[in-house]
Amino acid sequence: MACKFFSTATAVAASMLALAPAGAQAQGSVPSIVPAGLGGPIVPGVCLISRDAVLTSSKVAVYASERIRQITAEAQAEVDAMRKPVDAQVAALRAQAPKMTPQQIRAQEQALSAKLAPVQALAEQRRREVEKTRIDALATISAQVQPLVAAAYGQKGCGLLFDRNSLLGGNFGNDITAAVVTALDGKITSFAIQRATLPASTKP
Repeated sequence: MACKFFSTATAVAASMLALAPAGAQAQGSVPSIVPAGLGGPIVPGVCLISRDAVLTSSKVAVYASERIRQITAEAQAEVDAMRKPVDAQVAALRAQAPKMTPQQIRAQEQALSAKLAPVQALAEQRRREVEKTRIDALATISAQVQPLVAAAYGQKGCGLLFDRNSLLGGNFGNDITAAVVTALDGKITSFAIQRATLPASTKP
C-alpha cells in the first residue's frame, strides 16, 4: 500500500524553495521583430532609466541580494534541522510498510502528520518573513534612489522618463541609468538587513 504521507513529507522538504521572489521562474522568449542597432536622433526631453539595472548592479543592491541569500539559507537550515527527525521516521515507516497492515500504516501516518505539521508551519512562516525582508530592503533602496533620479532628471533636462526595458529600439543617448547608479554607489553601499519577524499563521 502506498503511503500518501511520504509525498507530503517530500513537499515540506522542498517548501523553502518558495522563498525565491515571485516571477523568478524562467519564461519562454518571444522572437524580436525589431532589428538591432536602431538609432536616430535623441528626442529632446525624453529620458530613459532601467529600474532593473539600478536594483541589481548598484553596490547596495548587490549587498542586499547577498544578504537576502544568507537569510534565506539560515531559514532553510532551521527548517531542515526541525524536519530531520521526521525524515528519519518517514524512512523507517517506508522500510517497514511492506510488513504492516493498512490499519497500522494509517496509524503511523497520523502520528507522523502531527509531527510534520509544526515543520510545515515553520517553513511557511519563514517563507513569509524572508519575502517581507526582501520587500523592505527594496523599499529602503528605492527611498535612497528617488532623489538621485530626480537630480539626474533635472540635470539632463528631461521632460519625460521611460523605463528603458519597455522600449523596443532607438537612440538611448538620454539614458540616466549609469548616472543614477554612480550617484547611488557614492551615497550608500550597505545597510542593516535582518530577517523580519512575523506572527505565526493562524490558518488551521
